[in-house]
Amino acid sequence: MSFLKEHRATATSLGLFVAALFWSVTCQPLAAQEHNGQQLVTASLVADTTAIVPGKPFRLGLHLRMAPDWHVYWQNPGDAGLDTTFHLHLPEGFQVSPMAWPLPQRFVEAGDIQVYAYNEETLLIITVTPPPTLSDSVEIKANASWLVCKVSCIPGQADLAITLPIAAEASQANAELFAKYEALLPSSEPPPFDVQWTPTPTGWNLGLRKLPTEASRVEFFPYANDDVSPGPSESREIVEGHADLSIPIAQSAPVRGVIALENGERRGWIVASTTASAEPRESLAPAAAAAAPATSFWTFLAFAFIGGFILNLMPCVLPVISLKIFGFMRQAGDSRASILKHGLAFIAGIFVWFLGLAAIVVGLKAAGSEVTWAFQFQNPWFNFTIGAIIFVFALNLFGVFEIVLPGRAASGLAEAAGRSGLSGSFAQGILATLLATPCTAPFLGTALGFAFSRSPAVIFAIFAAVAAGMGFPYILLSAKPGWMKYLPKPGTWMERLKQFMGFPLIATLLWLLYVIGQQRGTEAVIWALASYLFLGLAVWLYGAFLGPLSSLRTKTLATLSILASLAVGLGYFAGQLFAATAATQPTKSATTSTDGIPWVPFSQNALDKLLAEGHAVFLDFTADWCITCKFNEKTAINTPAVRKALKRLNIVPMKADWTNANPEITRKLAQFGRVGVPFYVFYPAGKSRDPIILPELLTEQIVLRVLDATHP
Repeated sequence: MSFLKEHRATATSLGLFVAALFWSVTCQPLAAQEHNGQQLVTASLVADTTAIVPGKPFRLGLHLRMAPDWHVYWQNPGDAGLDTTFHLHLPEGFQVSPMAWPLPQRFVEAGDIQVYAYNEETLLIITVTPPPTLSDSVEIKANASWLVCKVSCIPGQADLAITLPIAAEASQANAELFAKYEALLPSSEPPPFDVQWTPTPTGWNLGLRKLPTEASRVEFFPYANDDVSPGPSESREIVEGHADLSIPIAQSAPVRGVIALENGERRGWIVASTTASAEPRESLAPAAAAAAPATSFWTFLAFAFIGGFILNLMPCVLPVISLKIFGFMRQAGDSRASILKHGLAFIAGIFVWFLGLAAIVVGLKAAGSEVTWAFQFQNPWFNFTIGAIIFVFALNLFGVFEIVLPGRAASGLAEAAGRSGLSGSFAQGILATLLATPCTAPFLGTALGFAFSRSPAVIFAIFAAVAAGMGFPYILLSAKPGWMKYLPKPGTWMERLKQFMGFPLIATLLWLLYVIGQQRGTEAVIWALASYLFLGLAVWLYGAFLGPLSSLRTKTLATLSILASLAVGLGYFAGQLFAATAATQPTKSATTSTDGIPWVPFSQNALDKLLAEGHAVFLDFTADWCITCKFNEKTAINTPAVRKALKRLNIVPMKADWTNANPEITRKLAQFGRVGVPFYVFYPAGKSRDPIILPELLTEQIVLRVLDATHP
């Protein structure tokens, strides 16, 4: 799911809430719901009998018929929606059973939101047992409410009634209708196949074995849980009578739901996991194993701190971390108090970014969205905006412009030299962490996987620990200025070094343009560059003609020229041409790779098929915006020795390209408790249930050792 998709998911959830509130205070009872002249839902109360026989149970059903392409929701609506309600009002002495729900269908709504619902028609059934003595006829009243959705969602309700006579005997009524939906009711009997529940770091793996040969697909519909809600699981094709379903739920909490088999007709069985979570099976790894939920919170907090510290050494952040080192050089002759203030301002920028990101994660999770680490880099508009900031930052270093405030020179957002203003150090902290988020360092992936499935308090604590780890070396240098004696002394050479520091930022800009090109094609890169050209002209006009010595006429003409330049660059090239390319994503195929490795594009079905056939699979989770991924590919994966080993050992290389949002890849990462890339998994031949997890930073020796370890 991309950044835009996440916001669509949020908007959908808010829209459902507002719609429900509107219905609760304004809608009038209707047996047929109409909207803009179209009849969306027709509701009726039906019975399976022509009369009530005292003491003999009978069934009542809420029969809903929907307009084409509209649907109402199951008892657990899924990621969004409202469950359908059906309440009976009976005379004293009558007893009713819980409502029986037929098997729902799975729908994917805007924003990759998965819901469980009914289209065309459905029948919700309640069994009624009358008292042993009755007289006269009985009027049964019922009220129902539902939410019907297509592109938009509209609440509806109906007050219904049916009168049945009292008789010693009765005939069947609506037999065909009740028989049709009785066949779709899930059975509470044990299913006629093997069911295996295995806890994983992010929930449960539901393994189904010895499935009927005529069955083609299987899916799982979880019942709602008041304490913790299970996430959606994809339907699976059945391969040689086997299928595995991943059910994400925090701490492997107990799960109940319905297994539905598809073989021309649908059948369902109610199943439940164990009542207590067992220890998740850890995957073997040459460097580190996947952490189990039973690991203590303090251990994950330590992992987050260590991972944050290692972020300083990751390729993603090296182009900008040098800016802070340059700042320390400039401050070498300053007072201890001044140095400490700058260090604290830099660390404040780190904390502001990470805690702000934590707040966004918590907010999107509360709205039911699927959130991941570095999700913002999957949005080309985010990459375009960050590219513009870095470009302006670099022009400032090159001396094209400087921000001068009345009365004193101050450092603005683009000030990299760490001048007397603390805002420059604060901005450096934000920029360093912003560009660090595409990476997952060792220990960091495990800690983030733990945090993203926990409460808001845990998410904030883990993100704060990451910020503390990343800022730790800088607070040491700030608190111990004596250590700066090992840094070069400031002098006139600093101006040349300042200009030189602009080139790593231009390199970072090239990387972002490459990512945009991979996401939206060559035209997007061209229009982004054209936009940056006019943005550069605007800041040059600012630096050249808006100084304190310029005349009012010069300042007026320069201001108008700046506005015109921004209008062309941001309004035309970005707002129109770049936006048009963002609407059409280029087709990418892993099989067209030119790196010499015959990559197979990832899909869960393709992976399941390869593993069922006994193939060994090397699965590479990567993204074009992940510099660490590219570093690993060039130095540890795409090497002659590894290519030779893959071919010699008949290992299938599979690539999960996460450059653009891909819900299937996101869910696969979640199975291993991960929320970011790089991530590498090796499935040995014939051992699909024992994958080997490789570390985030690879060497050729690590890859070869893992590939060769499972072969004689």
